[in-house]
Amino acid sequence: MTEVGKRSAPAGRGRERTLSRSTGEREFHFTRTHFDQIAALLQRLTGIHLATHKVEMVYSRLARRLRDLGMADFDAYCAFLSSEAGTSEISLLVNALTTNLTRFYREPHHFEHLAAEVLPQIQRRRAGEGKPRLRIWSAGCSSGEEPYTIAMTVATTLPDITRWDARILATDIDTHMVDTARRGIYPADAASAIPPSIKAKHTTEQRQGSRSMLVMGDSLRRMITFKPLNLLEEWPMRGPFDVIFCRNVLIYFDRYGRSEVIGKFHQLLGEDGHLYLGHSESLYGVSDQFRQVGPTSYQVAP
Repeated sequence: MTEVGKRSAPAGRGRERTLSRSTGEREFHFTRTHFDQIAALLQRLTGIHLATHKVEMVYSRLARRLRDLGMADFDAYCAFLSSEAGTSEISLLVNALTTNLTRFYREPHHFEHLAAEVLPQIQRRRAGEGKPRLRIWSAGCSSGEEPYTIAMTVATTLPDITRWDARILATDIDTHMVDTARRGIYPADAASAIPPSIKAKHTTEQRQGSRSMLVMGDSLRRMITFKPLNLLEEWPMRGPFDVIFCRNVLIYFDRYGRSEVIGKFHQLLGEDGHLYLGHSESLYGVSDQFRQVGPTSYQVAP
């Protein structure tokens, strides 16, 4: 038995197992106390608020961690998280409990606004510069479809993109997702939203066994830097950014966390900078430092 296994609770309550999930009973003993301890830890480390209706989600995702670690119960797992030996488990806990739902050109009105309004404005303002600067941040980039879509939009809108100092920063708290994004290889059938002309110019197809995969091209990769980042920890970048995408991330924070992150976005955005949020997010009652310029689209207020 491993050292992890030895941390299991005594054989009584701690080793209770269900017969099967189909009976409605659980494989591992899981109480509200376990949920509250894990939720408090996640909020303290990441700012993510787990509502009580997420109990089943937390159980199902972390039950896999218990199996992988050879643990008998959540008493042992919670004790492990609190121990020095469990430090490396924290990132795996965060990875397990963060939701990563994304796709190419998701919420397309943001990319349409970026191409039709924002990039042309920046292009006009910097027309006289020898190597114009462009900085965009995809905060909460998940598996990378968003920053690659941003790069496609930039490359398509700015025909002289090679003359630009154009950089896209893509960050996510989930280190597994950052690794996936950095690889830039996706199932071809998941890329149907990419316009055919853009797909032909900036991607290539390859076979992986029986699957057809789409590989992001160097023209896109050169623009993007992928980094793990917790939005409630210290940010190493100093800006200024022209555009920040932070879509479907703030919904996981409490009111204080949302206000703190939005305030820091405002500090990093340049004059006339733009911020895009997710379809169910709003700055109403959160910040008066921005004005709305479109659906979940904001600009730094004068």
